[in-house]
Amino acid sequence: MTFYQELQLNQAGSKSLIENCKTPKEKLHHLFIYIFKVFINVAFCVAFVTAYSMFFGKDNSIVGVVILLCILVFRNVDLGIYAPQSLLSLSAIFLILTFGPKAANLLGTFGGLLINFVCIWILMVLGCHNVIYYNHSTLVLGYLLLFGYDASGSAYTMRLFAMLFGFILTGLIFWRNHRKKTYKRGLKDLFDEFDLHSSRSRWQLLMACAVSSVIFIASILNLPRAMWAGIAAMSVLLPFRADIKKRVCGRIPGNLLGGLIFLFVFPHLPAELYSVVGIIGGIGVGFSASYGWQAVFNSLGAMMIAVSVIGFPGAVFFRIAQNIFGSLYALCFEKIFHIVTERTFKAQE
Repeated sequence: MTFYQELQLNQAGSKSLIENCKTPKEKLHHLFIYIFKVFINVAFCVAFVTAYSMFFGKDNSIVGVVILLCILVFRNVDLGIYAPQSLLSLSAIFLILTFGPKAANLLGTFGGLLINFVCIWILMVLGCHNVIYYNHSTLVLGYLLLFGYDASGSAYTMRLFAMLFGFILTGLIFWRNHRKKTYKRGLKDLFDEFDLHSSRSRWQLLMACAVSSVIFIASILNLPRAMWAGIAAMSVLLPFRADIKKRVCGRIPGNLLGGLIFLFVFPHLPAELYSVVGIIGGIGVGFSASYGWQAVFNSLGAMMIAVSVIGFPGAVFFRIAQNIFGSLYALCFEKIFHIVTERTFKAQE
């Protein structure tokens, strides 16, 4: 395996390679590459998001995060359809990411429920046809981040330009890497193949129903950062039913531990180090092979941002509460959804 190929491994792959080394020298060599990979990834991510903030304003740094996620995913993953029509699909995805979250916020709780459902369902159909790619963790997450970090006035005008630039950048990388792939399936086929007898289609509908409804309930209850419940639900609702409970068992303890760490560290942290918390969290995620530990480190940056909005220790309490609520809601919703669909199909036979 070349140096470049080893840099492409995920955390689990790198750790497996290190564990299987036969000599200390070989282990040290692969450990150095792993550490180097994590730090250059974090450095690139920080530089990319910082540049986005500089060009498009601080309120649009979240757009930099969303675009970065899209680039990292779509440089390796295609949409499973004819390449030129993939760009049309990508255009539709970016239009939804640009205008859907804003419309949901403008229309309030009840109008937002409908907008969120429709937008998330379309994102799932357009971008999550091949379920093994787990594209929902980028597209739906991106939608929820833009929903939660809304912008208005001149900041939203700049957001339009930020999203346009992001689409062009993502589209160029996507076309460069996937233009030679051949598919007979086109954009229309993605919707024609939507069939509730298919487990994939049921999962796509489940995601739209569960995420939009949990945000609706969190909003009705006037819970701050309602998107946290939506992100928790999205994160645990994997396309394979057997994996959902495992995710819940990783996410809830992970956020509890992350909250406890933040609760004890934040009061003693100098203000000049606040911006470092997110970077430390990113490094921690880079070194984490398990979903539970990734949840721990992901929660640190989220709570650091939330402190400026809902204060401390409110950020810790609501981060934990929203994640428990969103995870358990998704678990229960999926079971009920599965029972209802199975009984409906049996009744039709």
